[in-house]
Amino acid sequence: MTSVENIQNLITQFIESQDFMGTPVELYAPIDYTMRQRGKRMRPTLALLSCEMFGGDIHDCLTPAVAAEIFHNFTLIHDDIMDEAPLRRGLETVYHKWNSNIALLSGDTMLIKAFQYALCTKKSCSHQVLAELCKVALEVCEGQQHDLNFETRDDVTLDEYIEMIRLKTAVLLGSVLKIGAIVAGADETDMKAVYDFGIALGIAFQLQDDIFDCYGDVKVFGKMPGGDIADNKKTYLYLKALELASADDKRMLEGYFKMPKGRDNKKMQAVLDIFAKYHVREIVTEVMTSYYEVSLRHLAMIGTPEEKKSVLREYADYLYNRVK
Repeated sequence: MTSVENIQNLITQFIESQDFMGTPVELYAPIDYTMRQRGKRMRPTLALLSCEMFGGDIHDCLTPAVAAEIFHNFTLIHDDIMDEAPLRRGLETVYHKWNSNIALLSGDTMLIKAFQYALCTKKSCSHQVLAELCKVALEVCEGQQHDLNFETRDDVTLDEYIEMIRLKTAVLLGSVLKIGAIVAGADETDMKAVYDFGIALGIAFQLQDDIFDCYGDVKVFGKMPGGDIADNKKTYLYLKALELASADDKRMLEGYFKMPKGRDNKKMQAVLDIFAKYHVREIVTEVMTSYYEVSLRHLAMIGTPEEKKSVLREYADYLYNRVK
């Protein structure tokens, strides 16, 4: 089995060999800027690990794997416009470095490029890969809209939040794993199992991100902590705190999240104090762990020999134990 390090080197070499520039320069420079950033490149890594686990040639999976990475980065560019985020991966966001209009158009162009890359998959499965990418593109947009809707709702439930992050984050992890399986020629049962593995892993990953957003170090995490609180995002931490809080603390918490968006250190500390009072960080960590354990159960259901699952399992463990 190929190591994660070698797979990521292969992905890096492939991306660096691509020409993302074009005319007008203002449209393509942000794409080149974004794709040259290393990031975790988790999604193409998962695609190649899945492909190899099912006996496929990882070189056949490089183009669709990078299609998914281009698509993912398109979503980040648009997310940063909506969130007015100045930093991503420790660097200026496209919207901040250029402007929101350029970021919007460059993001749209990346979406189209993602579909073009998907179409370049080997002919025997290019249609199936493109169909999967189209499906997940719609789901991510649905998740983003749910997230926006939550901002003006006072009755968001924990189950609704999980469904939102399933759509906004987890479905892409499930789909890249399924794309790797498609390229390798896996059967439908195994495709479903590896997809479900990715869904559960993706939910755990997003819950971990929510925790990092409140408690992370900007030098480690690459962006300012507290963005979700500043933007009044109704994350699992906030919703669980509401569920557990006394009447007075609940009123206080709801009041803070009705304040205008923007960084307010007093608000930030007050919210974190309420989270600490009700041990919300610890509770959400337990929920995250439960989803990770579900992901491993789905991985165990895949009908390939255990030794072929080892690298993917180790990578999942790395994601679960990450610090950023």
